[in-house]
Amino acid sequence: MRRKAFLCAARILLRMENRDESCESITKIGNPRKPAGDAGRIMLGRMNESHANLTSWAISLLMLDGGDEVLDIGCGGGAALRKMSGEITSGHLTGVDYSDVSVSLSRENNADDIRTGKMNIVRASVEALPFEDGSFDKIITVESFYFWPNPSENLREVCRVLKHGGRFALAADVYTHAGMSDESVESIKKYELYAPTADEFRDMFSRAGFSKTELHTEPDSDRIIVLGIK
Repeated sequence: MRRKAFLCAARILLRMENRDESCESITKIGNPRKPAGDAGRIMLGRMNESHANLTSWAISLLMLDGGDEVLDIGCGGGAALRKMSGEITSGHLTGVDYSDVSVSLSRENNADDIRTGKMNIVRASVEALPFEDGSFDKIITVESFYFWPNPSENLREVCRVLKHGGRFALAADVYTHAGMSDESVESIKKYELYAPTADEFRDMFSRAGFSKTELHTEPDSDRIIVLGIK
């Protein structure tokens, strides 16, 4: 019954999006700030695909080691965790998200690793991560920073749970810079995204406690990876 209702909702939402009814698109209904309902599940599934290249880029900068303790903040549909699992052999992966739908879908998509104890996914907010100081070697967040409630304070919380010498990769499809596309400007307004400039990112990371910050961008792209090293 649940699956039948979900498929019905999917068909309706897809028809709406095909008609370009932007006010009622899957993304709008699914709520990228905190995914909810069947629309949220559909949206997360699409994001797993659309963010694949950005996710792979961010993971490459983490320089994962097989024994690392890894944290994914705002794990969404669980795609980043699944990608990183292939590089983690004796270590462990943890995902956190404050959306019940995201936690549920991430668990479904990583069921085997959870069953073996290689991975754990919990409901939690970046405002108060339920981990001890210095718990993780590597931390990643993909397309979630836009919605953090208090970015400067939340970055301090990330730095707190990162080990000394650890690496944190923040991946975003859009940041504020000269020459950004009209589509990105519209997305920032439409979804009320927090999109700092590169200099603002560097300053926030420094104030949060990171000893080194690297900014990775591409020509003719609005994407950015901010890499903080503690």
